Amino acid sequence: MVRTDDSAGETSLTPEERAAADSAVATGAGRRAGGRPCTLDSLFAAWRGVVREVEEGYAWCAPEFDDDIWCRSALAGVWPLLPPRVRAMRGPELDGLDARFRVATVPWPDQDEGPHQWWKRRVPRILESEEGEDRGQGWPQGWEMLPFPKPDSVHVVE
Repeated sequence: MVRTDDSAGETSLTPEERAAADSAVATGAGRRAGGRPCTLDSLFAAWRGVVREVEEGYAWCAPEFDDDIWCRSALAGVWPLLPPRVRAMRGPELDGLDARFRVATVPWPDQDEGPHQWWKRRVPRILESEEGEDRGQGWPQGWEMLPFPKPDSVHVVE
């Protein structure tokens, strides 16, 4: 379901727009683990939560990070299928979350950050680790599989 909170300055969707948005999400995102259907609101809420977590310091491993950012990939799949007015309404929110994510992360070294799934080629600036944890190439446990040494701009905190 698409957010229709008029207090946020958004105009209510027509029934046709709402149905088209729901169909776009069903087609572009499908179901998440456990068979739960996605909604546009749930995808935005998940992306907002990931961005907040990365801003505060990401405490999980690289494979978990890849799983967490699935919601952004789903939004990318859904976006071109949404009615133009829904994109216009939600575009500023998505742009804002993306900008915050870029600030809270660093790009992979020597990688082109083209428009296609750029979020998959970024690393949180702040990674949390357990006290005394071994660090392969400076990475906390669970990040050492990345194909490059830890950039100096990535900080590991205990």
